[in-house]
Amino acid sequence: MMFRNILKLAAAAAVATTLAAGAAGAQDMQFFRIATGGTAGTYFPIGGLIANAISNPPGSRACEEGGSCGVPGLVATAVASNGSVANVNGIAGGSLESGFSQSDVAYWAHSGTGIFADKGAVEKVRAIANLYPESIHLVARADAGINSVADLKGKKVSLDEPGSGTLVDARLILEAYGLSESDVEAEFLKPNQAADLMRDNNMDAFFFVGGFPAGAITELATSLPITLVPITGSEAEGLLGKYEFFAKHVVPGGTYQGVDADTETVSVGAQWITSADQPDDLVYEITKALWNKNSRALLDSGHAKGKSITLETALDGVGIPLHPGAERYYKEAGVLK
Repeated sequence: MMFRNILKLAAAAAVATTLAAGAAGAQDMQFFRIATGGTAGTYFPIGGLIANAISNPPGSRACEEGGSCGVPGLVATAVASNGSVANVNGIAGGSLESGFSQSDVAYWAHSGTGIFADKGAVEKVRAIANLYPESIHLVARADAGINSVADLKGKKVSLDEPGSGTLVDARLILEAYGLSESDVEAEFLKPNQAADLMRDNNMDAFFFVGGFPAGAITELATSLPITLVPITGSEAEGLLGKYEFFAKHVVPGGTYQGVDADTETVSVGAQWITSADQPDDLVYEITKALWNKNSRALLDSGHAKGKSITLETALDGVGIPLHPGAERYYKEAGVLK
């Protein structure tokens, strides 16, 4: 008798498990990648925060019950990449659902101009949101005698790796000051790799475009005296006049150890982009989740740049079409007429 009861209980448990699995399966799981940049930059941690904000895996507690306020059934992940150009190419090729890009790279891609003039326009690239201003850092060893961009001549300088937006902007900045890659001893490394060489006295300076504080620079400044080289003067004014996606910018003193004074430089916008092929309803829900009040708390506490990601500036400097799903949300939110 006891054995039969045990069998009945086991059968009941199996039925319950099957029903629970069926209920969970009723909410389809969907994966959504956010391509970022190198792990030592700003894109990667910001991508992780946004992925957490928009995710709501099957079985999660409901938002109103204190659970995730992301898109039901969505599992978003931040993936490291070579940066803006690589992310655009991945989205264009269909190997990525979304990614971060500098505003200049996104504009050139969609319009088929600038660095995409020979490749052709990536007409399907669409914007989800402008995120925050990206500072153009020119980091030099304090003892390298580099006080301006012009002083880079003859120095060993990393322009960042191929596929990065930093490399694109570094070339434009050198050009504005009458220099080219042949005028410097150019290397093409991630910022953490360049920083390692700088510690060993094998690198004079490196470019990095990203929100401050950048992890690789923060870590470097604790072990080696550095300086941030200003990007100012008539050359910078010419750069701003020629390329409207650049803006004047200041990295506040104290952002990095030993750099006590404000550093005048320029910036571009960090933008979250996707493909026109992504479903309208999905991108609408993702955009809605990004600007949920719970996401606000996550962004504010998760990274110093998170506080700069606001609904009020979500459309600033967006030079490519919005994805229809994102556009629908911004119209509902009153941000877009």
